[in-house]
Amino acid sequence: MRVSMKVDYGVRALIDLAQNYNKGPIQTSEIARRQGVPEPYLDQLLTTLRKSGLIHSRRGPQGGHNLAKEPQSITLGEVISTLEGTIHTIDCLDGTYECSLAGSCSQQEIWRDIDLLTRNLLNATTIGTLASKQKPQETATTAYYI
Repeated sequence: MRVSMKVDYGVRALIDLAQNYNKGPIQTSEIARRQGVPEPYLDQLLTTLRKSGLIHSRRGPQGGHNLAKEPQSITLGEVISTLEGTIHTIDCLDGTYECSLAGSCSQQEIWRDIDLLTRNLLNATTIGTLASKQKPQETATTAYYI
């Protein structure tokens, strides 16, 4: 499984909001600066997270974003599902790929097991757990280059 930039940035934003849980709304610009995420892209991700009910947003000078639920009740699996949809190890597991070996493939069982283990781990890992392990930083040091 490869984690997309969309998921990486979305999780970073949620961890930031979890670290500031119950401190009032956090502005997009603050999250973007601390997490090293381009603000226009972060704004799109926060809109998706708001529509899914993971965060609340309020416009205006006193506005910003905050988690809609306790950090310990938001799972990494839920975030990935919200931002990317269902992710499978191999295309034949999602039912949209026609394979000539369907029904007789020796690999399918191992890929199913890996999918199940991955989903279980993602659903057992919460944003609250990740936030508690994250060291606070004033400015992100990670940069992506093309």
